[in-house]
Amino acid sequence: MARATNPSGARPAKISVFEDYLRSIIASVILAALIMIFVGGSIRVDGSSMEPNFHDGERLIVDKVTYRFRPPARGEVVVLRWAPPDPRLPYIKRIIGLPGDRLELRDGQVILNGRPLEEKYIAEPARGEFGPYVVPPGHYFVLGDNRNHSEDSRFTAVGYIPLARISGRAVARYWPLTRLSLVGR
Repeated sequence: MARATNPSGARPAKISVFEDYLRSIIASVILAALIMIFVGGSIRVDGSSMEPNFHDGERLIVDKVTYRFRPPARGEVVVLRWAPPDPRLPYIKRIIGLPGDRLELRDGQVILNGRPLEEKYIAEPARGEFGPYVVPPGHYFVLGDNRNHSEDSRFTAVGYIPLARISGRAVARYWPLTRLSLVGR
């Protein structure tokens, strides 16, 4: 039986088990960071503006890729940033109005392009009235599901949301495990 030999006569360097694990851990952390930055992420729900569908402390998986290929759709739950109060803080809202839509709130009902919008996801009908307004090109009108406890596009501090401020769409709830579910429209 012939044996392969190293022509230089030197013994191959052995990688310790510790070094192998360390390399694997570093590669995993780098891969996870790239995924979190460019593909998806996680967000913690803060507050009650999206109840009864999303509660304070729940955690959601956010898809950051879809809106590179298509615009946001009505009814999608999105993660966005706006200023004020703090452009670094993410907010969770539902897209109600698309560019060019005409919106108003009358008698607790959202009127979209002259017709009542069917909304099975809201906590209760909204108090107050607004509009009619037309959503400008490249912008979206967002509302919280808990309309009477939500700071959203009805308020001048928020207003219409430009596409550049939408970070992604919520696709799944993973915490608490008892509420594990996909996020629908």
